[in-house]
Amino acid sequence: MRKIIPTILGGLLLTACGCNDSTRNILQGKTEKEQIAVVGKLAGRIQAIQVNKGDFVRKGDTLAILDIPEVAAKRAQAEGALTSANAQYQMAQHGATANQLKQLGAKKKALEEQFNFVKKSLNRLDAMVKDSLIPQQQYDEVFAKYQGAQAQLSAVNAEIADVQYGVRMEQQVMALGQKDRAEGALLEVETAENERYIIAPQDFSIETITLNVGELALPGYTLFNGTLENSTYFRFTVPESSLSRYKKGSNITVSVPYLDNLQVECTIRNVKQIGAYANIATAYPDYEMQDSLFEIIVAPKNADQAKEILNKTTVTIKK
Repeated sequence: MRKIIPTILGGLLLTACGCNDSTRNILQGKTEKEQIAVVGKLAGRIQAIQVNKGDFVRKGDTLAILDIPEVAAKRAQAEGALTSANAQYQMAQHGATANQLKQLGAKKKALEEQFNFVKKSLNRLDAMVKDSLIPQQQYDEVFAKYQGAQAQLSAVNAEIADVQYGVRMEQQVMALGQKDRAEGALLEVETAENERYIIAPQDFSIETITLNVGELALPGYTLFNGTLENSTYFRFTVPESSLSRYKKGSNITVSVPYLDNLQVECTIRNVKQIGAYANIATAYPDYEMQDSLFEIIVAPKNADQAKEILNKTTVTIKK
């Protein structure tokens, strides 16, 4: 037993030394791609899913269709309200109907005959009252009837003019407002109908589909996750002591081991400090305990060359 323990310890030490030797001159990092999440705006059940995991979709493609029964009911309500509002507005613009105008015309004719009769009677009594042939009281009674007939005739003339040229402007504005409101409600329903279709906002590759057909999708719930096209970049973690080797804007060559060490010409896009508990990209962080850690973001010069590199795969650069 005493002979076996040193042998095992020696093997472990040799393995550890081998790992250090193989990574001493390189810095390992990870491939990253920009992520996108597609969510729904309205609550509804998944009626159909038009894509599969791994599919590449273009901007404007339909990813899924939601079943929202409430939209059909609201459309019927909005269309009914718009029909009523249109009728109210038309009536406000055109005023009375032809039948109503006939009734007002007949009323005016009767009042004109009554007015003319009273006027003739008043003219006859005018000379008689001057000659004291009739009492003043009788004349005053006819004169009062004359004034009443004249007022009624003026009122019916004003009523006819009102309906011929439409109702009051305030009523027309009110009717127009009701019409605009109904049109807005219908437009809202049409917008909600469009939201039944979950549309791809950008070109991207689908990685996950979170719901199945028949399941309920709530507003704001992520339905699809994916990676954007030509968004590949590389992430490395370096200690403060080595920071002088990596300047923002400088060129650097990234090697992809799983693709037979494919060489990708890149540019250092950003250098930033990371927290102690951040996701460290480098597998063998060679740094002193007092050193701060920094993350360097490296972008390929030719996006097409890097778009086929799988996400989260290991890449390397020379130290």
